[in-house]
Amino acid sequence: MRMRAADFHGLYIGRSILGLGRDHTIERLSSQVATAVELELEDFQRHVTNQFLDLSLVMQDDLLSMPWISRLLDAFICCQKEFNAILFKNQTLVSRPPMDRLIADFNERAVKALDVCNAIRDGIEQIRQWQNLLEIVKCAVEGQRYSFGEPQLRRAKKALVDLAIAMLDDKDSSSTVSHRNRSFGSNNANSSRDSHRPSGHYRSLSWSVSRTWSAAKQIQAIGNNLNAPKGAEIVATGGLSVAVFTMSSILLFVMWTLVAAIPCQDRGLQAHFYIPRQFAWAAPVMSLHDRIVEESKKRERKNSCGLLKEIYKIERCMRMMNEVVDSVQLPLMEDDEGKVRMRVEEVVSFLEEMKQGLGPLERKVREVFHRIVRSRTEGLDCSHYREN
Repeated sequence: MRMRAADFHGLYIGRSILGLGRDHTIERLSSQVATAVELELEDFQRHVTNQFLDLSLVMQDDLLSMPWISRLLDAFICCQKEFNAILFKNQTLVSRPPMDRLIADFNERAVKALDVCNAIRDGIEQIRQWQNLLEIVKCAVEGQRYSFGEPQLRRAKKALVDLAIAMLDDKDSSSTVSHRNRSFGSNNANSSRDSHRPSGHYRSLSWSVSRTWSAAKQIQAIGNNLNAPKGAEIVATGGLSVAVFTMSSILLFVMWTLVAAIPCQDRGLQAHFYIPRQFAWAAPVMSLHDRIVEESKKRERKNSCGLLKEIYKIERCMRMMNEVVDSVQLPLMEDDEGKVRMRVEEVVSFLEEMKQGLGPLERKVREVFHRIVRSRTEGLDCSHYREN
């Protein structure tokens, strides 16, 4: 059931959580510093809540669309930047146990997320190949009343068959996205050449991902032992453990959503995902989680190779064009011409939508990848500086 904006009102984290053991925290910090840290953490919680509250108000038809996924990644980047700023300002606290262990755990989750980003990048490339096949169909039948003959019909049918096979393979195996030796650091000029490389391993900046790599298992690994901090831990970290749990949960949710939406190797939605309701951002995040799971259970989506709305539209366009190609009689009569023209216009409109959305989405995933790499590198540099 979709939650309204009013359903989120009154949910509050902040001093109700950070205030646990406040007297003990002040024993270790000056009153002024403790107040500054608390204010920073409360602002962070508030900003995370606002970001995901805004995302949760999306209409069902726009949920899991390319523009919405891009907004989700923007929200992640904003949260990551603010999280890093908090850690940088509080390096003294970050260097102490148990914060040092919590940060190390977070960095391990971030490394696992890098491979997810690479797999998603490959999935976006697969969608682009489907788009190209649909483009071939459009070109074969568009505006061809007088020149439309057996060669154009065969060309359209072959592209439709290739498209159906490509999408069916992904549905059956969940692992047929070809693996190109490419990472987010590669040059776009090599993309066409890479698409013809034989199957094998492709490299990420985190580690090589083999054909046995599993997106579902990777998401489970990111979520392993992700538990809300207890009062004693909050006290010991001056409240920073709450920020680490928040960012870890957001990382898990964003990667889980990408895997749910976009074709990738051994995708699945089985990862355990639970956030205690005392966190203000828990309500909008869990609402989105539940709506995505509900979407995956719809009859027309159960066996899909990805829940991205545009994938469903590709399948719809494929069915429409199959109907047109199978029903037309040659030579093309006036009635058939009108039917073909109407369907082609729908495909043309959708292909234009794909062109405008797929590139920005790919760039946004790349930005998330580099943001994670940079954040982890900066964190390691800070640790090295403190050790010296």
